[in-house]
Amino acid sequence: MGPRAVSAHPVTLPQLRGWDGPWAGLRVLVTGFGVTGFSVADTLAELGAQVVVVDGQETDTRRDDAATLATMWGDRLDFRFGEPHTSTLRHFGAEAPTGGLPELIVTSPGWRPDSALIQAAAAEQVPVWSDIQLARRLGARPGAREPDWLVLTGTNGKTTTVKMLEAMLLADGRRAVACGNIGMPILDAIRDPEGYHVLAVELSSFQLHYTEPLHPAAAAVLNIAEDHMDWHGGFESYVADKAKIYESTRLACVYNAEDPVTERMVAAAEVQEGARAIGFTTDSPDVSMLGLVDDILVDRAFLDNRRHQALELATRADFGTLAPRHLVANALAAAALARAVDVAPAAVQQAIQSYAPAEHRIQPVAQADDVLWVNDTKATNPHAAAASLASFTDVVWIAGGLSKGVDYDPLVQQVAARLRHVILIGTDTTQLRSSLQRHAPQVPVTEASGGDDGETVMRSAVEAAHRYAQPGQAVVLAPAAASMDQFASYISRGEQFIAAVTALMRDKGFTPP
Repeated sequence: MGPRAVSAHPVTLPQLRGWDGPWAGLRVLVTGFGVTGFSVADTLAELGAQVVVVDGQETDTRRDDAATLATMWGDRLDFRFGEPHTSTLRHFGAEAPTGGLPELIVTSPGWRPDSALIQAAAAEQVPVWSDIQLARRLGARPGAREPDWLVLTGTNGKTTTVKMLEAMLLADGRRAVACGNIGMPILDAIRDPEGYHVLAVELSSFQLHYTEPLHPAAAAVLNIAEDHMDWHGGFESYVADKAKIYESTRLACVYNAEDPVTERMVAAAEVQEGARAIGFTTDSPDVSMLGLVDDILVDRAFLDNRRHQALELATRADFGTLAPRHLVANALAAAALARAVDVAPAAVQQAIQSYAPAEHRIQPVAQADDVLWVNDTKATNPHAAAASLASFTDVVWIAGGLSKGVDYDPLVQQVAARLRHVILIGTDTTQLRSSLQRHAPQVPVTEASGGDDGETVMRSAVEAAHRYAQPGQAVVLAPAAASMDQFASYISRGEQFIAAVTALMRDKGFTPP
C-alpha cells in the first residue's frame, strides 16, 4: 500500500473537541447504521461534517432511518448499503487529492478489529472512534450542564447494575439517565437541551476498544471472565480493553474484591490525583469497601469514621423473595458509584426496594409439581451461567449454543454438584458435552432435537426437562453461549422458552404462567 494521502482539511485530532470545534466539512465514515449509527450520523451532520454511512444490510428500517436523516440534513449525509461498501475506506471521491479517504471513522461496537475496513483504517492511519469517545469529546451542549460520568463494565451484570445505579440517582433527586450500551445512545443523552446531572454509562468491551480515556467521576469493573475471545483475539486483549475504563478517573475506581483481576486493573491504572480505590464484596467489608454484614448492605468507604463504623445502606430483604449473591454484588457496585457522587443512603435503599428483575435474567416463568422453571437466556457465557446456577441447589440445566471460543471446563467443574440432568441445545454441542463427560460424568445428558429451528429445539428441550425434573428441582435455561446458531437473539431464545413452558403448563392442566 502506498503512502497515505495528505488531507485537504487541516484539522488535527486534539482540535476536535467541543461543539464549537472544527467539525464543519470533516470527512467522517460511520460504520453501522443501527441505533448507535443513527445517533452518530445525526450528531455529525448537525456539527456540519461530511458523513458517509455504510452498513452491510439494507433493511426497511434502515432505509426509513436514512430517509429521515436525509430530509433533515440533505447532502451532508450519504448512505451506502451492502458488502462492497463495508470493505473499503474510499467513499469521498477517489479522484480527490485525499484519495477518497475519511479523516475519521466512528464505528458501531459490533465492528471487529479484524474486519477489512477497520484493518484498512489502521494501515492508512485513519483514527477509529466509538460513539462514546465522540460524546466525550463533544461534552454537553453550550449552555447545558456538564454531567458527571459514572461508567461501568464487566463480563456480566452490567445492565442490572446500571439500571440500579440510575434508580439510585433518580431517588436522590438527580436528573440522570442510563445510557451507552443500554437504552438511550449516549449522543442522544448529551444532546438533551436541558442536560443531565449524571450519566450512568454502561460500556461494552467493544466500545472501550475504540475509546480513549473518559475522565469519569467514578468507574467500575464488575467482574472479568472469558467472553468474546473471538472478537478480541484472546483474554489478555479483552482484559486490556476493559481496564481502559479506569484511566483518568477523578473520584473512585470501584473493583470487585472477590475478583483479583479487577483489583489489578485499578492498581495499574493512571488516575487523577485523589482518586480512591473502592472495593465491593458480598462478604464482610474491610475499610474503603462496601459489603454485606449479617444480611445488611453497608458502606465502609464513604464516611469519615470508616475505620470504626459502617453505614447501613439496605438489607437483603429489600430485594424481595429472590436475592442471589450476584444480584447483591451488583447492587453494592451500583451503590459504590452512587456514593462516590454523594447519593444519600436512603436513596440507595429506595432503589433496591423498587428493583424489579429484568426479563430474561433469572426470570421465574412457572412453578408446578414443585418444579421451578427459570429463564436466564441472558447468561450467554460461562461466568453468567455459573452465577445463575449457583442460585439453585438441584438443577435440570438447559444449555448450549455458539460458544464464542470459551472454555467450559471451569464452569462444569464449579456447578457439577448441582446438576441432576443436562439438556443440550445448539447446532454444535461437542465442546460442552466433552466438558460434561470429563467433569460431570455422573450427570445424564440429553440432546434436544430440531436442528436449526429454534422453536422446535426449545419445545424439545422443555419437554425433555419436564420428563426428567423431580419435585424440589429447578429447570434453568442458562445457555452459557450465544444464540445465533438457532435463534435470532438471546431475547428470542428466552421468548421461545417462555412459550414452550406456557404450552407445557396448559397441556398438563396447570394454570399458564
